[in-house]
Amino acid sequence: MFKKWGIIAVVCLLLAGCSKDAGIEEAVAEDTGEDIEDVVEEVIEEEPVPLPFVAPFTGIGSEVELKQRPVMVTINNHPQARPQSGISQADMIYEVMAEGNVTRFLAVFQSEVPDNIGPVRSARDYFVEIAKGLDAFYVAHGYSPDAQKMLNARVVDNINGMQYDGIFFKRSSERKAPHNSYISSENIFAGADRVGASMEINKIPTFSFYETAEGAKLGSPASNVSIRYGSGTSFENEYNYVQEQGIYERKSAGILTIDKEKQTPVKLANLIFMEIPHKTIDNAGRQKLSLADGGKAYLFQAGIMKEIEWKNVDGILVPMENGIPVKLVQGKTWISIVPTNPGIESMVKYLP
Repeated sequence: MFKKWGIIAVVCLLLAGCSKDAGIEEAVAEDTGEDIEDVVEEVIEEEPVPLPFVAPFTGIGSEVELKQRPVMVTINNHPQARPQSGISQADMIYEVMAEGNVTRFLAVFQSEVPDNIGPVRSARDYFVEIAKGLDAFYVAHGYSPDAQKMLNARVVDNINGMQYDGIFFKRSSERKAPHNSYISSENIFAGADRVGASMEINKIPTFSFYETAEGAKLGSPASNVSIRYGSGTSFENEYNYVQEQGIYERKSAGILTIDKEKQTPVKLANLIFMEIPHKTIDNAGRQKLSLADGGKAYLFQAGIMKEIEWKNVDGILVPMENGIPVKLVQGKTWISIVPTNPGIESMVKYLP
């Protein structure tokens, strides 16, 4: 009998021990967080710290101050000169008529100067005026009589292929003259040194920029823009807004405008069309442009169109709205100069 009760007592003690161990394990489970949902930590994204400097022609932030003087190069836009070299790296490009409804590019390089630029073409007096307004070091190959007088008088610091062909300007074997003159960044600086020109920026342009492209999204939707110089298609240009990238791509005569060196499309943040009076002054069809008076302008940015105006502010053609410089989207800008006859409303078309 005693033995039976002894067995029962041992069993009770064992059960009590198991219960105690189970309690300890449960407590440990509570302490270690078992069977409790993981805590998801909230990640707070810090806003990017603004860079201390801004590129004066693009509004893009920079870690270093960009002290480079702007370089303006007349680039050939004849169909046989396409695709051109270096144009994807231009901060700003003016497209301006020469003779016979042929346009040329005035490519402005400040935040960077590409290794190879061209084909380089000849100067006109109003090209020189635009370079003077920007205080740019001006590069061209050839000139009209009026432009030659201005360049000889050093209205702007410049080098020209007429004096330096084969020295600073090199001919490409891939194309025929006059569509084969090129200049390197190294030779631009060597040429500036030869003529004693400072290459440090001295005049900051009057351009204003949004902090983000969101600020530009107020106006009439416009995803496609086109302009035609003359009656043919060789100088018919089309711009399409690529919403995913927030930029415009350009086509000329139906062909995508690319940089020959990089084989990449030219990507533009702003399109500006400025209406300016043109007058034919000789039998060769040379033009005289009135750059001082201001006038109508269209602005396309972030897929939006605005009717604005332009004014000559200390020599610079500045897009204006309500009497102040209009804000541009950070990035590269293309400025098309439009003759008053037939006029901006007739020449520039856009679709939502």
